[in-house]
Amino acid sequence: MADFKMSLPLAVIVVISVLELGVAKAGPELDPYKTLGVTRGASQIEIKKVYKRLAREWHPDKNKNPGAEDMFIRITKSYEILSSEDKRANYDHYGQTDDTQPYGSSRYGGHRHDNFNFEESFFNFPFNSKNHRDFSDSKYSLHFNQYVNDVVPDSFRRPYLIKITSDWCFNCIHIEPVWKEVVQEMETLGVGIGVVDVGYERRLANHLGAHRTPSILGVINGKVTFFHYAVAKEHLRQFVEDLLPQRLVEWVSDKNEKRFLNSWHELNKPHVLLFDQVPAVPLLYKLTAFAYKDYMQFGYVDQGLSETVELQRQFNINTYAPTMLVFKENTDNPADIIQTKGMKKQIIDEFMSNNKFLLAPRLVNQKLFDELCPVKQFHRRRKYCVLLITGNDESFSPGNQAFLAFASSNTKEVVRFTYVYQQLQQPLCNILMTSKDSTKIPLPPQVVILERRNAAGKALFKPVTPWNGTEEDKQRLVAELQRLQKDPSILIHDAMLPELNNEFASIFVIQWIYAFYDYLTEVIDDILHNNWREMMPLLSLIFSALFILFGTVVVQAFSDSSDENTPKPKAKDTTKTENGSPGSPGPSSRPPKKNFVEVTELTDITYISNLVRLRPGHMNIVLVITDASKNILLSKFAKEVYSFTGSPALHFSFLNTDKHREWMCTLMESAQDAAQIFACEDDEANANLDYTGSVLALNGHKKYFCLFKPVYTGEDPDSKMPEDESAPSVRRSRAASRDEHPPRKSARSRSTSTLQIHHKLDRLGLWMERLMEGTLARYYVLAWPGLHKITPSK
Repeated sequence: MADFKMSLPLAVIVVISVLELGVAKAGPELDPYKTLGVTRGASQIEIKKVYKRLAREWHPDKNKNPGAEDMFIRITKSYEILSSEDKRANYDHYGQTDDTQPYGSSRYGGHRHDNFNFEESFFNFPFNSKNHRDFSDSKYSLHFNQYVNDVVPDSFRRPYLIKITSDWCFNCIHIEPVWKEVVQEMETLGVGIGVVDVGYERRLANHLGAHRTPSILGVINGKVTFFHYAVAKEHLRQFVEDLLPQRLVEWVSDKNEKRFLNSWHELNKPHVLLFDQVPAVPLLYKLTAFAYKDYMQFGYVDQGLSETVELQRQFNINTYAPTMLVFKENTDNPADIIQTKGMKKQIIDEFMSNNKFLLAPRLVNQKLFDELCPVKQFHRRRKYCVLLITGNDESFSPGNQAFLAFASSNTKEVVRFTYVYQQLQQPLCNILMTSKDSTKIPLPPQVVILERRNAAGKALFKPVTPWNGTEEDKQRLVAELQRLQKDPSILIHDAMLPELNNEFASIFVIQWIYAFYDYLTEVIDDILHNNWREMMPLLSLIFSALFILFGTVVVQAFSDSSDENTPKPKAKDTTKTENGSPGSPGPSSRPPKKNFVEVTELTDITYISNLVRLRPGHMNIVLVITDASKNILLSKFAKEVYSFTGSPALHFSFLNTDKHREWMCTLMESAQDAAQIFACEDDEANANLDYTGSVLALNGHKKYFCLFKPVYTGEDPDSKMPEDESAPSVRRSRAASRDEHPPRKSARSRSTSTLQIHHKLDRLGLWMERLMEGTLARYYVLAWPGLHKITPSK
């Protein structure tokens, strides 16, 4: 007997081993490399490319082969292993495929038991069975198009709770009981539920930013938020509650009850009050407030507080059951009431739908206009709007109150009473008012009956009566409504109505501030939970903006600092032309962003560096001047060459022919084709030559120069010389002026001479452009004139 007892556990172990061996041999072991057909050294790019091709080929929706579904799962699992560096390394070293060894031939075949409790895996085998997945996949599975077209728009009315799972996720099994319980509760409250299988909807998973399984996330107002805590019912319930925006429900007591209820006129909404014994606002009430936030204002009264005793007594509230009141224009008496111990979502939705508009709401935007005055669809479903065009001053208050009282007594469902402020909706009122001068002078209140015919804005209408709230006005309106019921053709006018102005547009700024605060809170929460993968796009954007801002400031600071610390050059033998005034040295030009041009005088000191030893590719632009024309020509020269100072290969100088005429004449004589330029035949001719205003482009390395000859293009209104005498070179004009005028010139003569000198460089800009293009004639010299040629003449 003892032997039998001892052999019993051994027999059980043998049976289990045989079963396990049978399961192991039920199908071939998964080899991800063979399944995808790649080598062990394949890169991630190659693996991904092969996976996409095989997934398209073996997808069950496209491949009708009986084994396509099994092959597609093997391909998906193989890619899941090889695309993860950790799982791939684990397989390469130990031959293990994580939680999928060995791999069965059926879709939900055998699974390995290495990493979890054997008894749990044995008695729950197979854990990924078809029956186990029916709960989530068949009813709540989401596809990409379904998420984009249905879930995202619907998330502006209710939050969604979505689980990310896969066929080969062992941890998904542990959260399944909690998930099922939470789903059953949340679905009855109105929360949307969804399940995304990564193996079949990887595109949607990537779109949501879910990179691991299992994951749980919430979607509200189109925004995705991940759940980071342990999967427990209380945590998930709190997660859904945290998804909802703050300030949906206002706490109301005896102190703020009047202010809360009287804000109906400002907000143009009915107000809802829930009386309950619970110290926290129920989740169902918060979800209802989120769904109807555009139509109603919600408040909560805690019956357990002493600050709400007077409020409960005022409305005769039963303390044994939750009570919900709706207030419209009359804040003393509720317009509707429900009271029950077990408030269901269906009852609350019906209650809200029947009371989401005031008795006579104001048209404040186009959305409200479309709902209050819908477009005609069928003959028996006509909807008429009785519209009061009025103002918001105190003088209009009696008439407005009379119109509200008239609307409160209305019992016809086909008629909706509304009003509009003329000064806030002027385009609409201009069309509906009978007077064409309504844009200039506000008209008295008037009642108009209208029926909308199509969504484009076409409507039929008829101005009924001026409205002061008198009994006569009410009788006329009643008579017209009775006629309308019998004969709809009394609406004789038609027009295209413009879109209404949004009077609450300014409130959006406050809503954006609240939304930004909520978003910032979520960002901080994500950072605290080290959810770096999901935070990378936002962090990248923030750091990029900071880098650009910091880089711009630093570069600007260093740029300003370098400008301020630039040493000022000495004024010895130099002239700097700033805004046309001479005076600064420098063998090289400054960047064009500066407002001056540096010009160096060509003397025996600067001759070697500025000409003879000029670097290859560099040129020195030399202006020829005299003592008398120095200031005028340098100013003009600076303006003409300023746009070319950005080139570092150009240097600017000037040569005084009063000192160096001999060097100038020698240069002209030594040039090839000298006959085409100035000619110095003898000393007398050299003395009479006028080089003033000429510009030389000297290439010291290649020993050539280009020559600009001054041509007078200005107009002298006081000159009586014929055109053929004023047009030739200035050289003759200056020679003639020297012979004809005495040393002491009159003011008019000096003005004429100055004007002619100023215009010598009129075409220098065009010449500089041709110089940069390389199209000017070049005059080569065998060698530059010697030093003795640039010494002053005695």
